[in-house]
Amino acid sequence: MQFLNTGPFDTSETASDAAGRKRAWRQTLRQRRQSLPAAERIAAAEAIVARVSAFPAFAQPGYVAGYWATGGELPLHVLQLRLRADQVWCLPCIQDDNTLKFAPWRPGDPLVANRYGIPEPDVVLSSQLDAHALSILLVPLLGFSRDGHRLGMGGGYYDRSLAFRQQAAAPPWLLGIGYAFQELPDLTGEDWDVGLDAVATPDELVICR
Repeated sequence: MQFLNTGPFDTSETASDAAGRKRAWRQTLRQRRQSLPAAERIAAAEAIVARVSAFPAFAQPGYVAGYWATGGELPLHVLQLRLRADQVWCLPCIQDDNTLKFAPWRPGDPLVANRYGIPEPDVVLSSQLDAHALSILLVPLLGFSRDGHRLGMGGGYYDRSLAFRQQAAAPPWLLGIGYAFQELPDLTGEDWDVGLDAVATPDELVICR
């Protein structure tokens, strides 16, 4: 497997050093992800279906939340079209308190751009679901480790919305979605981070816990 060469990990690094390290990773990985050829992204969208389907929790009926791929994120449109009849596809909706809710969405349903210009379902708040109503949540990422740490964009939306998962292992089961090169062997977590249960790349399914 090829992944980002992060260099030796310094166990004595300060919090400031760690923050700078993560900023550098974010910049490098965003650039690499955005530079992927269209053909590679299309192939990844097909390959990810088999990896996600191999995750045991994906066999459960219920609400399956994904994301609207932007900035080179691995697209999930093929997976959405292959859901079973007892599964409902949802997309995240940013709330005023910087948390996420989730709303069912099918191709053709109305969308509205959020504060970052990312499309989300154009539905009233009463039609949006809390995270604990989902059966599985497919989480975008910039980096990951095999023990379930996730490097995101730094906004903390998923960690705030899933804080209840720090107390007990319960739905929604969290499946990170990314490319193999996004693996970061030296990635460590913060106290507020919510770990992933597994990570799916086009090459493999990694069970984290």
